[in-house]
Amino acid sequence: MSDRVRAANAADAATIATLLQQSFQEFESLYTPEAFSATTPATAEILRRLEEGPVWVAVRGDTVVGTVSAVPRGEELYVRSMAVSPVVRGQGIGRQLLDRVERFAEERGYRRITLSTTPFLSQAIQLYERAGFRRNSEEIPALHGTPLLGMVKELEVASSAKHQSKRRS
Repeated sequence: MSDRVRAANAADAATIATLLQQSFQEFESLYTPEAFSATTPATAEILRRLEEGPVWVAVRGDTVVGTVSAVPRGEELYVRSMAVSPVVRGQGIGRQLLDRVERFAEERGYRRITLSTTPFLSQAIQLYERAGFRRNSEEIPALHGTPLLGMVKELEVASSAKHQSKRRS
């Protein structure tokens, strides 16, 4: 069965909220209650995030099995709420989602992609490192008492993308 990554829409919001809850459930005890709540936002917050930047879902058959969203921050694109269903982890879905984010960033001339994760999500950190992210030396504020680790991937910005982004400004 083939997987595909597509743009999410409002009809996906409840499914994304459920997927985030299911994906982080096994780690809940490692988060403060406030940080876990921020990591697993409800449907209303997902709907709001759809207005802030792109959100994608990975679909296998008719089932959403992964998600990621991004927020423009000047010359960088910040990745948040990346999750892959526990039943399909290790099957390349996370990498497909990251590749989609990177393609979006390159097409729009972003200089870097950044993200923050928790030090205890070791499989996610390994995925990010394999995708070219490096640990950021800058101090990242904790999320409601849960420590965070910043990561960054510098991008090669094509001259045509630079020109496109200047024309849109």
